[in-house]
Amino acid sequence: MTFNPRLTGAAALAAAGLLTSASPALAHGLAGARFFPATIATDDPAVADELSLPTIARLDGETEVSGEYSKRLTDTIGLSFEGGWTRGDDAAGAPQGFQNLESTLKWQFLTDAEHETILAAGLGVEWGGTGADRVGAESTTVVTPTVYFGKGLGDLPDSAGWARPIAVTGLVGYGLPTRGRDKAGDLNPYSLTGGFSVQYSLPYLVSQVRDPGWPAWVGRLTPLVEVTFDQPLRHGGGEGLTGTVNPGVLWTGKRVQWGIEAIIPLNSDSGDGIGWAVQTHWFLDDLLPGSLGRPIWSGAR
Repeated sequence: MTFNPRLTGAAALAAAGLLTSASPALAHGLAGARFFPATIATDDPAVADELSLPTIARLDGETEVSGEYSKRLTDTIGLSFEGGWTRGDDAAGAPQGFQNLESTLKWQFLTDAEHETILAAGLGVEWGGTGADRVGAESTTVVTPTVYFGKGLGDLPDSAGWARPIAVTGLVGYGLPTRGRDKAGDLNPYSLTGGFSVQYSLPYLVSQVRDPGWPAWVGRLTPLVEVTFDQPLRHGGGEGLTGTVNPGVLWTGKRVQWGIEAIIPLNSDSGDGIGWAVQTHWFLDDLLPGSLGRPIWSGAR
């Protein structure tokens, strides 16, 4: 996870008008009336043209700045690349360096508008040895088959109106190391990994349930809680479950989204204290619809 830049004066005002005009992102993550925003700690189920840059996270005295670029190959198949840079605390000689490069091929095989559901399957690869040992980058490549889901509750009856803005997204993957042992000779673990989010979409409340008359910027917020986990299943060396709980909020405009979350370790093995993450996420399908924001091969006419 991870990120920072600037604008001033009239240029900043012009940019703000460009980025916040109109309705939330039109092409990304739609299933009927439901918009699934990009989440910070867990990958959302949609295939889209987008850029998360920067994402900045801090926990246990380490700061990580990262970015991810996602590109639709077709209307339902996408490829993404992610990389990050980690720095230890401010003490002299603190370790710093790049994490391993990661790539994911994703197929969004189901979009059910009536039931506000998206399902996808993916194959993620963490390319071992592309990062620095001094910041914990592993030397072994890990391949992770993954399933993704997103489900909105907008198909509940009108009498449950207050609950209809709720949505849940998540993913579950199984990490398969490509070598039995690492450079030190230790067994590489096979791991169950993933997470989920529970969201309350104020844009959905305003547009599909009732408009409480809040200021426009409030109606673009999505409070949420994300949970991540990693559980070694084979060759784990006695290591147990690790993960985090990340409460936060997203603000979604037409072309850009900003998010902030706390990072709360699940247990002592997951970290000490409470950290934070912030992210700027660009919807390239709305920013550059005629070039980088469209699939390379599209069935749309």
